[in-house]
Amino acid sequence: MNSKRNKGLEKIDKKYLWHPFTQMREWHKESPLIIERGDGNYLIDTNGKRYLDGVSSLWVNVHGHRKREIDNAIKAQIDKISHSTLLGLGNIPSIELAEELVKIAPKGLTKVFYSDNGSTAVEIALKMAYQYWEQQSEFRGLPPQALSGGQKSEVKKTKFISFTGAYHGDTFGSMSVGEIDVFVEKYKPLLFATYKADYPYCYRCPIDKAYPSCKIACIKKFEDILKKHHKEIAACIIEPIVQGAAGMIVAPHGFLKKVRGLCTRYNILLIADEVATGFGRTGKLFACEHENVMPDFLCLAKGITGGYLPLAATLTTTKIYRVFLGEYTEMKQFFHGHTYTGNPLGCAAAIANLQIFKNEKTLQKLQPKIKLLSKLLAGFKDLPHVGDVRQKGLIAGIELVKNKKTKEPYQLEQRVGHKVYRETRKYGLIIRPLGNVIVIMPPLSITIAEIKNTMNIIYGCIKSVTGNEGN
Repeated sequence: MNSKRNKGLEKIDKKYLWHPFTQMREWHKESPLIIERGDGNYLIDTNGKRYLDGVSSLWVNVHGHRKREIDNAIKAQIDKISHSTLLGLGNIPSIELAEELVKIAPKGLTKVFYSDNGSTAVEIALKMAYQYWEQQSEFRGLPPQALSGGQKSEVKKTKFISFTGAYHGDTFGSMSVGEIDVFVEKYKPLLFATYKADYPYCYRCPIDKAYPSCKIACIKKFEDILKKHHKEIAACIIEPIVQGAAGMIVAPHGFLKKVRGLCTRYNILLIADEVATGFGRTGKLFACEHENVMPDFLCLAKGITGGYLPLAATLTTTKIYRVFLGEYTEMKQFFHGHTYTGNPLGCAAAIANLQIFKNEKTLQKLQPKIKLLSKLLAGFKDLPHVGDVRQKGLIAGIELVKNKKTKEPYQLEQRVGHKVYRETRKYGLIIRPLGNVIVIMPPLSITIAEIKNTMNIIYGCIKSVTGNEGN
């Protein structure tokens, strides 16, 4: 594409587009990278330059771009129908996908409710949990004010508990159970109050550097909240194993299992937000599998279509589903829906995506890639401005700090993470940092050679940028 066409696109972009999570004043000062095509694990800009997609196009791409099987599934579905509503009708792809999701999900999750993104998948789980407790006593033939144990109380289970550092999306419900200030601070007057439990940030924990001590302390605080408030808490929501937007924080082994056990003990529903961790990112199909945990709700999006189309699903149990059953006049149905719920194109892409996992043995082929990534990451720990390195599966976070001994962070205005990102682009690699955490989350189809190249580029760029920043 010629430079005249590029300039024209840039002009139109800056005139009309408002980009997400972007300071547009800065955007207008820069010459943007405009992607025209994709090819396997690569993005290709309007000048024909190729870039390895090191962040899976924001954590969604699974098997690479222009994957033949998914392309063909979408094309075939277009020849039949591209959309019909699930309000009062069914459609074949949504039915077939629901069956496949139940087959592969943690045992006990038997019902699928579709939406179109991670925030809405979470919003649906929150609303279902709330309505479940509102109607559950009626389902048992008890007075409306009765709680699940059959005990009358003035208190109803209308609250939620989540974890520090959580990010669950950008709708008001999902923001309410989130915590990262940069995402929610401006909107706090509009959000509902939730209980916040400590997530085990073991790498910087003042209690002890060892995982077990930190985990035990966080679990104790979590249980203290449940003991005091369990009669009013409807559900707990957690990002299993890895907190994404917080900076790829990996929980110590057993933490998720303990949370599940305490939720069960105190009669609180558990919502697993696997929007980021689902579909192989952590080395298993779902992160919950690492500790054999069955949540009451499983929220899926991002990789569900292989990174092709917006689709999300909230899975839950028959026990919860039954509480929404009743006569039409009782109005017990779930009052939530989206125009494109169960979109046939998205569902067709998702079915093809799942079939590729089976046909290509994707999860089995991941294991040597995960081992290699772990080995290469170890070399980053010696860099003078790397404060911590975290990994689970093909997810990794490299935290850059101004002072390694004190873990003093770089100042916001230094924008060290952004500078590393700009530098990697020169070498044909696209990443997207979270502040000063360099995020590595490539497509699962990345090759051994591409992993080596990716890590070499990032290593060199961190050295270059942080060397210039000094102490």
